[in-house]
Parts: sequence; structure tokens; C-alpha cells
Amino acid sequence: MDRNRYSRVVSRLLAIFAVALTLAIPAWSEWTEKVLYSFQGGTNDGSFPVGSVVFGSQGDLYGVLQYYGPPSCAPIGNECGAIFQLTPPAHKDDPWTETLIYHFQGKKGNDGESPNGGLLIDGQGNLYGVTAYGGTGDCVLLGVKAGCGTVYKLSPPKQKGEAWKETILYSFPTAKQGYLPDGNLAFDSAGNLYGATVFGGGKGTTCDAFYQYCGAVFELSPPKQKGGKWTENVLHSFEGGTDGANPNGGLVLDHAGSIFGTTAIGGNKICQDAHGKPIGCGIVFQLRAPAKKDGAWTEKILHRFTDGNDGAGPSSGLIFDAKGALYGTTGGGGSGFNGTVFRLTKTSGYWAETILYSFSYENTDDGSEPGGGLTLDKSGGLYGPAGAGGTYNRGLVYRLKPAGQGKTWLLTVLYDFQPAPDAGGPGARLTPDGAGKLYSTTPGGGTSGNGTVFSIAP
Repeated sequence: MDRNRYSRVVSRLLAIFAVALTLAIPAWSEWTEKVLYSFQGGTNDGSFPVGSVVFGSQGDLYGVLQYYGPPSCAPIGNECGAIFQLTPPAHKDDPWTETLIYHFQGKKGNDGESPNGGLLIDGQGNLYGVTAYGGTGDCVLLGVKAGCGTVYKLSPPKQKGEAWKETILYSFPTAKQGYLPDGNLAFDSAGNLYGATVFGGGKGTTCDAFYQYCGAVFELSPPKQKGGKWTENVLHSFEGGTDGANPNGGLVLDHAGSIFGTTAIGGNKICQDAHGKPIGCGIVFQLRAPAKKDGAWTEKILHRFTDGNDGAGPSSGLIFDAKGALYGTTGGGGSGFNGTVFRLTKTSGYWAETILYSFSYENTDDGSEPGGGLTLDKSGGLYGPAGAGGTYNRGLVYRLKPAGQGKTWLLTVLYDFQPAPDAGGPGARLTPDGAGKLYSTTPGGGTSGNGTVFSIAP
């Protein structure tokens, strides 16, 4: 079983309306790329960075390494994972400095294994994320007690030179509460955390042969008293079939506290897996908060993908623009059968989809497999990574800009990744620094092929 298929800004405590990241970008399109750091693998460094990076208050970058640690980490080994810090140089041409600020202990400490998404940072510099496995849960995979996954917090040291402190906010106890948390977490204004688990939730039996159930969206509420436990509430359990399956994080919230997200499969029986099994093309969903305190959240399916010209396999969550429209990507489908960028606009209570761009397998100069998340600039332009395609089939970074009301959106390739030691295969949302540069990670490429952190600038 290839678990990596489930692995897929400066942030602060978010206001309850999660508007998309915006950035100020000059009009010209000549961009340059710089590899800030190449991971070397092994027990001294780690490899396979996943998810987007976040900025600390001093300009440091923080991110996640999925592979690091001893072979004791279940279920495959060498997957305990680590959290890294990159410190910018004092002089422009000097290298960035990497520090592993925390490495997960796996079974040794029941603190989580295989971190599986980017980080969220609050106003005090605390970092939040999820691990796919580990913790104290009873989930068993391939005959090994792998744990059901965790939600963790890393607190910065009070004095320079001291160690960061890890706290497990929640360890999923059984598959019914959630199994294999994935993607980025989101805050509301009250400090509650929201996320998704690819499996678990207690509903659906046909989503995977190795994992239980079809996935869930959860809420974690902080303790009312210092030292108390965070409590979980499963807001929705997916059933597969006409419902979605395998939600993938990247959730956003609106003014009313509704939650919006995507599932990679489900919704219909049109799309099939590699064995010809109908699994569905994925959905965009909304979860609405109950009118009464103890009432149930309700799901509304805003869009079911149908492959063909429509797209299939949304895998990176959503962003809002200032007018309340939703944007996202699909890893497959579309008129070119190689993925899409889409928009959903609400009109008279109905959400209408527009395909802004379809990537083509016949001409991959514009990229393919645009499975990463999107970033929005102040003029309405969209920025994203394509994991493959380009001159050397190592992926690229693109920009989409509207050509006018009702007209086709125009794609510009900002950077086409070159052969090693350049970065390669970008798949995470781009993080703006406020000065026009964009930052992200690649799981491969670099001097040792173990992944990179890179920046691009106009």
C-alpha cells in the first residue's frame, strides 16, 4: 500500500472568515528561483519535506520533514519525521541555516509518527500540525500497531538555545474518531482547531482495503482550565458513494462558522482506480454549524466532480477570495485530462463551477498534476505549483490571471524547474513573504534528491 498518495501563511490566529492569502506582486513576469536548502537525508538531517512553510516573527521559515528517525517507526520504518527551522543569512549571498527543532519519537514516546501536512503558527510562535500515524490509538496497519495519528503543538523556547517543547493535543484513540489526519489545520477566533482525517470516522466500508472507514472532519476545543485536555468533536463522517470520501485538510471557514473543504474521491461512481473499481471523482462540501449548542453539523455538497471537462481528484483544500468565491485544484480530469484550476461562485443559493484552466497531457509545457494549493494576489491572480510537466518534467510554478469578464484565464509559467541540483516536483502551497517573494518545498530534487526549500522572486 503506497501511503504517500495520502500525503499531500505568515499565519496567525485566524479571524473566523478565512480569506485567501494575498500578496503584492509586480506586473512583470521574469522570475528567478533560489534553492534555500537541500535536505541530505539520514539521521542528521531528514528528507521528503511535505506541506507549505510558515514564517516566524523573525523571518525564520518552519516546515515538516516526513522522513527522519529510526526504522522502528511504523508501519514502514524511518518515518518518525521532524520539524525544521531555516534561518535567513545575515548577508544576502550566504546560505540559510537549517536546524531540526524537533524530531518525533514514535513508539518510544507515543508522540506521533510521519507528520502529514504543513504547519499552522499562532501569535505566540507556537506551531501546530498533524501526524499520520503514532500516538496511543489502537489502529493496526499491515499487522503492526501503527496508531491512528495525532495533533501536536510545538512551543518555542523561552530563552535562546533551549529546546522547543512538544505537546500532543490529541491522540486519535480509535478509527471511529478519525484515522490518518492529513493536511493543514485551521483556527477559528475562539482558538478551536479544525482538520480532517483521510480515513476513520465510523462510516463507509468500501473506501480502502487497508484502512477503516471513509474519513472525517473534526474540531478540537482547548481545555477550559490550564492543564486540562483538548476535546474532539467529529463534525462529519463521510460515507463514500454519493457522499465524499478521503477529505484532505486545507479547510477554510466563513463569517458564519461554516467549514468548506474537498474530498479526493466519492460523490459518484464515474472515476475509477487503477483496478477499474469505481471510486468517484471527489466533491466540494460545506459543513454548517448547528443552530443549537449540542445539535449536529449538517453537510451540503456544493459540487460533485465528473471527470471529463470538469476535473477529478481535488486534493489541496480551498481558498476564498474577498467576494466569497472558492478556488481549488484537481490533480486529474479536465478537458486536457491532466488536472484543473476551478472556481465556485455562489449565486441565488446555488454554487456554480467555472474551470479556469485545464492542463493537458498532450502539451505539458504549462505543467501537469496541479495538486498543490493556490495563493491569491490582490489583483485576483492565482499562483500555484504543478508537480510535473515543464521542459524536464520536474514541475513548475505558474500564475493564472483573468483576461477580462467572461474571458479565458491566461497561464504564465513563472519558473520551470531544471535538472538536479535544482528543486523538483513542487506540490505545496506557495507562501508569500509580503515583499513579493514566494516560498515552498519540494519532496524531491536538490543536491541529494531528498527535497528542498526554495523561493522564487520577480
